[in-house]
Amino acid sequence: MNRTVELLAPAKDGPTAQAAILCGADAVYIGAPRFGAREAAGNAVSTIRQVVEFAHEYYVRVYAALNTLLRDEELPAAERMIHQLHDAAIDGLIIQDLGLLELDLPPVPLIASTQMHNATPEKVQFLEQVGFSRVILARELTLEQIREIRNRTQIELECFIHGALCVGVSGQCYLSYALGGRSGNRGQCAQPCRRLYSLTDQAGNEIARDRHLLSLKDLCLADHLEELIDAGVTSFKIEGRLKDLPYVANTVGFYRRRLDGILAAKGLRRSSSGAVHLGFEPNLKKTFNRGFTDYGLTGRSGSIASMDTPKSLGEFVGIVVRVEGACFLLDRDCDLHNADGLCFFDAQRRLDGTIVNRVEGRKVYPQKMQGIHPGREIYRNFDYAFCRKFDGRAAERKIGLTMSLRDTSDGLIVSGVDEDGNRAETTIPDPQPAEKKDAARQTLVAQLTRLGNTIFECSNVQLETHDVYFVPASRLNAAKRELVERLLLTRRENRPRVAGGIQRNHAPYPEKHLTYLGNALNEKAKVFYRRHGVETIEPAAETGVDLSGQVVMTTRLCLRRELGLCNGHGAKTPGESMILIDEDGRRYPVRFRCGPCGMEILLEKR
Repeated sequence: MNRTVELLAPAKDGPTAQAAILCGADAVYIGAPRFGAREAAGNAVSTIRQVVEFAHEYYVRVYAALNTLLRDEELPAAERMIHQLHDAAIDGLIIQDLGLLELDLPPVPLIASTQMHNATPEKVQFLEQVGFSRVILARELTLEQIREIRNRTQIELECFIHGALCVGVSGQCYLSYALGGRSGNRGQCAQPCRRLYSLTDQAGNEIARDRHLLSLKDLCLADHLEELIDAGVTSFKIEGRLKDLPYVANTVGFYRRRLDGILAAKGLRRSSSGAVHLGFEPNLKKTFNRGFTDYGLTGRSGSIASMDTPKSLGEFVGIVVRVEGACFLLDRDCDLHNADGLCFFDAQRRLDGTIVNRVEGRKVYPQKMQGIHPGREIYRNFDYAFCRKFDGRAAERKIGLTMSLRDTSDGLIVSGVDEDGNRAETTIPDPQPAEKKDAARQTLVAQLTRLGNTIFECSNVQLETHDVYFVPASRLNAAKRELVERLLLTRRENRPRVAGGIQRNHAPYPEKHLTYLGNALNEKAKVFYRRHGVETIEPAAETGVDLSGQVVMTTRLCLRRELGLCNGHGAKTPGESMILIDEDGRRYPVRFRCGPCGMEILLEKR
């Protein structure tokens, strides 16, 4: 079976990208200098070029994210930037704005951002027809919906498997923009979904007060990777272009191990090269998490919300059984250390925290004792010893190499074949027969397998000579260096490349009429849509249209279900609407989408 599977990691900067690659990523995605959906995670083209050069040694791909909606005056700068990124040899460009397809773009593979709301077979078919190489699927899809898309398309499918979840469906959230002008579709989301809210019924009866009602747990599909492979997913994506290096390295290391076992059992291959040797034991609870959910991938499961806090809880370490002055006693043995960060919920269910000063068995001496009482559940949200492992190089990645030595009339030929079938060789002239042949043979094998700080490792040396030769260490080392240089050059020449680019045609867009949900912000986007059969196009929300009375967020989350008020999954009659109230007293009517399950949140009419 020739199919490959890709583990795709986020990178907020060059060092994080390098760590992700060393820990086993088959590809990384990184923010372009401007116009990325994480405005704070942009990188200079020179930085991206350095990432590309490092990644390509391992046949790891690099995708640049330029995935916001663009205003007319920004299109020329975006066009220039895309050419610069193509010159830097990126392997794909993640975009949202279809107006870009009306520009003079280089032949870079195009990846449809999840912000395009890639949720139906019809939408994905269209994107395939106009030249996209890959679509990033909407996070809200079920396995069955992914299978249906796969059955009706040939395009590569990329699926989020881990990280933070937007409560609003992909690309269709306007709450941040409606409140303060900071658009998520422009990379500026203020994350109003992580704020405190209260909930009342239409009569004003309070149902919930001052809770993070729209805050979701983090996605974790570690137990569903094989099902996703069988459903046709090509690339497994970790969210987190704003996350720190330990988070990215730990998460990549975890999924690398999990995927490798599955791929081996199914006879599939990863899409890059090199064996990974981790200097730490991956544990998803050791780095940022709000608790985990599969987000209903296989059908409705448990709670998907993190209503008590939008912050990281980390890992549970125990329950306080006694307080003694400057310390507290836990109900179980704990592997805590000085400088660990602890957190707990106080009497008002607000998250509080402290730092460990010292530990004596089950006794913990924190910096402060305020709020810690018997019965408190204690979590560790910062493991100092674990995170110290990432201060240096947390992993090594080595490409397998088989070396051989044979004698010819020109001398000894040292050749190498790497795990991808790339070959190189060099010659050691005038070798002399060894007097102590057994010792010389052992020395040759030992010397050839020592490849130092190169990207290669060799565990197989084949001696195919008619005699055993003595070769001074200096000459053998010089031959190895030359062999490695030639092999690296051959790898660069043979690196798999993917062509891509726009297919200009008149394939019909799945919709004839676009509302503000169509996100057509610039004139080029409108030209594109009209060429593909769209008859009416409303202005995008970011043009300043009045959103009062309009849906500003559609969610898979259902507060009725989360709060135990659901009429039953699949109910045909929607539950009575409710009112969401934020910390500033603003009110948002909430309509429930019973049947598919979810909500629509509206901006109150003025």
